[in-house]
Amino acid sequence: MFQRFRRTRLNKHLRSLVRETSVTTDDFIYPLFVRSGEGIKTEVASMPGVFQMSLDEILKECVELKKLGLYSIILFGIPDVKDSIGSDSLCEHGIIASAVRAVKKEHPDMFVVTDLCFCEYTDHGHCGIIDEANETVNNDATLEISAQQAIVHAKAGADMIAPSGMMDGIIETLRDALDAGGYENIPIMSYSTKFASGYYGPFRDVAESTPSFGDRASYQMDPANRREAISESISDEMQGADILMVKPALAYLDIVREIKDNTSLPMAVYNVSGEYAMLKLAGKHDLIDYDRVVMETMISFKRAGADIIISYHAKEVAKMLLK
Repeated sequence: MFQRFRRTRLNKHLRSLVRETSVTTDDFIYPLFVRSGEGIKTEVASMPGVFQMSLDEILKECVELKKLGLYSIILFGIPDVKDSIGSDSLCEHGIIASAVRAVKKEHPDMFVVTDLCFCEYTDHGHCGIIDEANETVNNDATLEISAQQAIVHAKAGADMIAPSGMMDGIIETLRDALDAGGYENIPIMSYSTKFASGYYGPFRDVAESTPSFGDRASYQMDPANRREAISESISDEMQGADILMVKPALAYLDIVREIKDNTSLPMAVYNVSGEYAMLKLAGKHDLIDYDRVVMETMISFKRAGADIIISYHAKEVAKMLLK
């Protein structure tokens, strides 16, 4: 006898009772981009609804986020001055350290994650110190200044640090530095499997981080490599990461599931700028039912195994959930 699967689909309340995957506001981390100045809230043309904001506007934004039930943010800084080693990110009075202190003072109930990298802070747009001979990032020299940056973030009051540069050994380096500095309780959310993707374009507009030469393929992962992707995340787990991440999300759900099946750590996905921009453009031209597709996309992340979703859609999703 064939099974009648439709029995549990005919009534909407029963559909809700047997639903396997759910999305809540507790799943989300919302990205915010801070720059110096006052009264600045500049929308990014390639990312409608996403803004570069001065610190006073960031503090106002936190009020709005909390009204929607969103209490977790990840901060990216846009400094006034960039140099070869990203000095602003190593300074206790730099844009990120200042933003963390201000947010934690004004909104102590916000969970503040800091993106730890150098691409936004360097004049060359790469994720660390350049090895001139090979025209790529010097891995071990970058580890040294990454440790310095982590201590700056921790002293400012960051609740969690998220290194995104894909340097070999970064998690062990940061864990050792944080523990030695008395910050052993600060967790690390590793960008453990981050691909050299074409989906990042609009982010480089908002973060002003386009490389001045070459690309990041020598340190970010080849999109074609499945086994290596799993190994990258397992390596970061062994080094002491508290949360693993796959970035981008939508084109790599197979990788999310495979890593989830190979680790007991929480999994995050970064629903990146290109993914966001595509849905925004399709919705603008009435090519899709925008709200429905956004929610379907979020469900796909959770179904694949994500516990945490970093997404520019977070505010929109929160409003949908309140309806």
